[in-house]
Formats: sequence, structure tokens, C-alpha cells
Amino acid sequence: MDEELKELADRFSQMADHYDEKHDSEEKWMYNACASLVIEHADPRPNDVVLDLGTGTGLIALALAEDASHVVGRDISEGMIEKAQAKAADRGMKNVEIGYGEFRDPQYDSKVDIVVSNFALHHLPDEEKREAIETIADLDPRRFVLGDAMFFGAPNPEEPLFGHGVDGATVGMLVDELTDAGFVMTAVERVHDQVGVLAAERDE
Repeated sequence: MDEELKELADRFSQMADHYDEKHDSEEKWMYNACASLVIEHADPRPNDVVLDLGTGTGLIALALAEDASHVVGRDISEGMIEKAQAKAADRGMKNVEIGYGEFRDPQYDSKVDIVVSNFALHHLPDEEKREAIETIADLDPRRFVLGDAMFFGAPNPEEPLFGHGVDGATVGMLVDELTDAGFVMTAVERVHDQVGVLAAERDE
């Protein structure tokens, strides 16, 4: 792990114990709105394997595990991984596997039907976002659902929505990268001028 990723991982590990409480509040409505839309658009079948990149404390992974055959959560933060593993164990979910993995190296090479991610890709600069989308495409999922910071118009540097560590892309750039990787867009959901959900599919 490079130094920037390590710093990011350490920062999230420090907040892992309070992350769910902080994000289950009205001030984080955009995060929760995106999570709900990601879950809705993922819509796994009973025999589907789902990969959740940047799984955090497992909010989306655990929700999708109720309908999917198997859910794999990947994150770079040991604190977040441990929290998600504990939540899965507490709920008796045997079809959830949580472990270390990066966008450009998920450390999972088995069959994947659906890939999801919520509020994690924005931590990568644009060139690494491209590489991440290519890596996801190489896994050959039929569906990819992304909820994240993304600009629906021109960003205003005087009114940033998020602080340190957020490198939001334009919707157009993300759509272009997804279509270049062989996906077809099926939904573009605008949650805020700077937040949205993209759903894309490939031929089965």
C-alpha cells in the first residue's frame, strides 16, 4: 500500500467505531440516499455474487447479502474491515466475506455478477479512477452501481461540498469511462449537484 492510501486507511480506522452513528444522522442524508439507491439498483438475484468495493462498515454489503448468494466486501482500512466482520458475525450472516482489497487490486478473482461502491471511488485521482473502472470491467460483472461525489455541472471551488480527501469527477467523465470499458448506462440518479448514483450493465 502506498503512503497516501496508508494515511487514508489509518484515518478511517480511527473513525470506525463511530462511523455508523455519524452517518446515520440527518446531516449525512446524501450518503444514506446514495446507499439506498445503490442497493436498489444492485438488485441481486438469489444466485448472484456481489463485490462491494470500499465496503466500510458493511452497510451495503450486509443489506445485499439478504438477497444475494454471496457478498464480498473489500476495504483498505483494518478498522472498517473489523467492524464489518463483527456486524456480519453478530447477524449470523454466513454468506458475507470481508477483507482487504483496493479498487485497482480487489484481491478477488472468482466469479462476480455485480460490483457496487458507495462514497469511496472519489478518494482516487481521475487517472486512478480510470484504472479502477478498467479493473472492475476485467472482473466481467453484468452490473456496476456507483454512488459517489460527482459533479453534474461545473464545480465551484468556493463552495466545496466535501473536505480533504475528496476528488470528485464530473458525471460525464465517469460515464465516458464506463462506456469505454464496455458498460451501457441504465440509470443516472442525481441526489445533489455534487452527488449521484450511476448504474451500468454489460451483456450477459
